[in-house]
Amino acid sequence: MQRMKVLVVSADPAVLEQMEVIARSVRRRLGPRDPLQILEASDGVRAARLAWRERPEVVLADEITSRAGAFALTKELKGADPPFPGRIIVLLDRSQDEWLAEWSGADGWAVKPFDPFELADLVAGETDGDGERVAGHEEAG
Repeated sequence: MQRMKVLVVSADPAVLEQMEVIARSVRRRLGPRDPLQILEASDGVRAARLAWRERPEVVLADEITSRAGAFALTKELKGADPPFPGRIIVLLDRSQDEWLAEWSGADGWAVKPFDPFELADLVAGETDGDGERVAGHEEAG
């Protein structure tokens, strides 16, 4: 059985902890037969290397990370040839940055403070952030 992998990216230990709680919530939704592996990176440079090596289904990236932020990470992964196949969700500090998330190629985003249940749905690919069910890589926001 293949594990679902989620890569969480943040330089802030508190945000990283929140993202891990979200990932564990996704694990509960998947059930015990569908294991989830949580990978961590503190910056976009490490995250890009880890993403290409491990190929997680979802990258959950904090907007504010050290060295290379979530937008640079997303642009690098989604702009590659071929593009990164997983979904990338960016956690924004303010709603005014939604256009940057869209510009970078993010598959979805959530503005802090986020609803942990809605974000878990977004990570699991179940909603678009407005409570609508989605399939594939539709944007949220």
